[in-house]
Amino acid sequence: MASFLTIFTIILSSLQFLISHSHSAVFTVDLGSESLKVAVVNLKPGQIPISVAINEMSKRKSPALVSFNSGDRLLAEEAAGLVARYPQNVFSQIRDLVGKPYDFATKYLDSAYLPFEVEPDSRGAVSFKVDNENGTVYYSPEELVAMVLSYAVSLAEFHSKIPIKDAVITVPPYFGQSERKGIIQAANLAGINVLSLINEHSGAALQYGIDKDFSNETRHVIFYDMGSGSTYAALVYFSAYKSKEYGKSVWVNQFQVKDVRWNPELGGQNMEMRLVEYFANEFNAQVGNGIDVRKFPKSMAKLKKQVKRTKEILSANTAAPISVESLHGEIDFRSTITREKFEELCKDIWEKSLLPVKEVIENSGLSVDQIYAVELIGGATRVPKLQAKLQEFLGRKELDRHLDADEAIVLGAALHAANISDGIKLNRKLGMVDGSLYGFVYELNGPDISKDESSRQLLVPRMKKLPSKIFRSIKHNKDFEVSLAYESENQLPPGVSSPQIAQYQISGLTDASEKYSSRNLSSPIKANIHFSLSRSGVLSLDRADAVIETMEWVEVPKKNLTIENSTISSNQSNEAGAANSSEESNENLKTGSGSSKTSNISTEEQNAKEPTTERKLRKRTFRAPLKIVEKITGPGVSLSKEFLAEAKGRLEALDKKDAERKRTAELKNNLEGYIYTTKEKIETLEDFERVSTAEERQSFIEKLDQVQDWLYMDGEDANADEFQERLDTLKAVGDPIFFRLKELTARPLEVEHAHKYLGELKQIVQEWKAKKSWLPKERVDEVLGDAEKLKKWLDEKETEQKKASVFSAPVFTSEEVYLKVLLLQNKVSSINRIPKPKPKIQKPVKNESESGGWKTDNSSSTSTDSSSSSSDQSANNSNNETDEKVDDQAEVHDEL
Repeated sequence: MASFLTIFTIILSSLQFLISHSHSAVFTVDLGSESLKVAVVNLKPGQIPISVAINEMSKRKSPALVSFNSGDRLLAEEAAGLVARYPQNVFSQIRDLVGKPYDFATKYLDSAYLPFEVEPDSRGAVSFKVDNENGTVYYSPEELVAMVLSYAVSLAEFHSKIPIKDAVITVPPYFGQSERKGIIQAANLAGINVLSLINEHSGAALQYGIDKDFSNETRHVIFYDMGSGSTYAALVYFSAYKSKEYGKSVWVNQFQVKDVRWNPELGGQNMEMRLVEYFANEFNAQVGNGIDVRKFPKSMAKLKKQVKRTKEILSANTAAPISVESLHGEIDFRSTITREKFEELCKDIWEKSLLPVKEVIENSGLSVDQIYAVELIGGATRVPKLQAKLQEFLGRKELDRHLDADEAIVLGAALHAANISDGIKLNRKLGMVDGSLYGFVYELNGPDISKDESSRQLLVPRMKKLPSKIFRSIKHNKDFEVSLAYESENQLPPGVSSPQIAQYQISGLTDASEKYSSRNLSSPIKANIHFSLSRSGVLSLDRADAVIETMEWVEVPKKNLTIENSTISSNQSNEAGAANSSEESNENLKTGSGSSKTSNISTEEQNAKEPTTERKLRKRTFRAPLKIVEKITGPGVSLSKEFLAEAKGRLEALDKKDAERKRTAELKNNLEGYIYTTKEKIETLEDFERVSTAEERQSFIEKLDQVQDWLYMDGEDANADEFQERLDTLKAVGDPIFFRLKELTARPLEVEHAHKYLGELKQIVQEWKAKKSWLPKERVDEVLGDAEKLKKWLDEKETEQKKASVFSAPVFTSEEVYLKVLLLQNKVSSINRIPKPKPKIQKPVKNESESGGWKTDNSSSTSTDSSSSSSDQSANNSNNETDEKVDDQAEVHDEL
């Protein structure tokens, strides 16, 4: 298995990153039906390598919502606050509407009581109607998803403190081609470079396997995920293989996704809708008069919001209350429900929830006992009855909940993102193989193409590994069409009614055939078609070529043109060649002297007389690129370049408007906060009167009151620049006063600190003289001079300050004192770090007057070195043994 594994380098926070640059970062988005989570892989020093980003409410999960209200666009938490009041303007469940036909989308929205105004677009997909000050605008699901993803980008960048554009986005396994392409287009609209889509179960498997050792065992693990709108069970096989690393044999963990089964219409929302229907009936019965609360979108939005809380309470309690104020008109609604009643309402759901697990086990050929673990992920798996049904089916007292049900997928996807990013290298290996969740076939159509088994063949079997390259060769000489379709009509993505996913017109083959038909063809003309199955699970036709093979006479260099080659050739010649050689030899002997003359002819002359090339029949192959035009219609068609350009412009305008709105709100808050805090300081700080005149205070208070009045009247519709202008006007008056107030206490403290340090400096210099006599005297004198200058400057400034008015600008500031002291401290530290010099070691030389001794008299070292050198040279010229003896002595001295 290891030969076809893509090796992923994974890390936990305890491991070290190997990075190519210091500020690389990527992020992942777990994009769900109702919410999203964002994780960041960040290499910035001081941050956790992989972490979940929090939103403005300090939550780790954000609502996947987009709202348009009063000309403003609101996202996530801001939009969530408008659901009960403007349910028709807060768009949700948008991920599940990408690539879906209009009829499917409307039925889906109606079943969930989502009162959006929608229209079919030119593709036959759904579009959302939004009224604003400029008229009516229609947004595609891809555009709304792009807005949610742009919010995810802002969370990631705020969390990492650096710009990030590379991302991995999770998708449920049942997403087909149109959904996957739509999510990628939405991400591109949001300015995201999608490194890859990743199936949710693969993210969970990565998070599960990263900290485990499979060298001594293999495991079959089922990941069971019931989220808000869907349920699936994925069977994953964990094992390990041996690999060579730095010459050593090491174990490398790996996993392969064996199978996935799902129900795309079963999730936590189904349970909630059972409660919604139950309480709606109860409310209708209480009110009477033929009122049906289901017909009122605001009422249903309020009820759905409270039901979600009630369901969460039932997961931990045997009973739960529900309370909705003004559910309809001025009528409040209050009731309770027991867990037993809730489980009864969802009776059929419990049985349906087991089907994905049953199917994946049955198709695997494994028994329940061979499943090592069943890991639960997804928020709906917290429901006690669901857990009980799974335990009963599996025959286990406990289920496996080692992973965080909410964050396992996004954290596992972050490991994948870190591995495939160019700027990040990780050092923990975990092999991963995921496969295509749908099989695909291709079909040929065109002149002279008979409809038989050869014209429609399996191209991609189900669970074929991602990514893959696929090649097909077709013997044909005319232009034709290629259609791609899902393998089985019984297993199509949700909402898809036709198995066909793409159709391509391939042209240029007819022209190529006509061009080369007159050639001597060695085989029929054919077309080579190249497909790819991307890491994201997207199948595409990449290119097509016409291949023409001919047999033609060509001129080639002639062999055996040199004497050496002729000799070699003659040794390997046939009998006829040998006889010819003998005849030539005999003829030369008869000619006598003439034969010698002939043998002296140069090789060049012989070659010049013989031809240098010869004709041979060779096979030649010509390749001509064919033109490919994609022909596809319906909701699965990708958005056109023109539409994408227009959509990108709309989104950029909305982003700019959002940024200005947030800036306006921030500056308004700043202005309001400044007014209130300043008034409080004027009233409470006693020293404020010491640094300001009565006239200044009165004038300042009047300006604060004027701006405050403007703020709550004309300022309600003001823009950011107006708020900033008024804040600057107030600060121009208040800042000088508050600066004097600050200096009133800060300056004396800094002056006191400076005098204290000058006293300490004298003691430091005395210690230098006593213990560090090697310090340069000129450096020490320079420090003493600077200290004297600082003392003189302080005395002068303090004298001037005493004469100055407290209502005027300070003569000198605490910062000036701090910087001057800091400069002096740095000089002192620099001198203090000067190391004590090492004692000089005299190199001994041989004494001329004492045999075998060493002379160390400094006064004669020069002459001794000179004579010693002369002596060594002389000895070297006369006797090698002497030279070796001197060298040995020198080595001993060097070691000493």
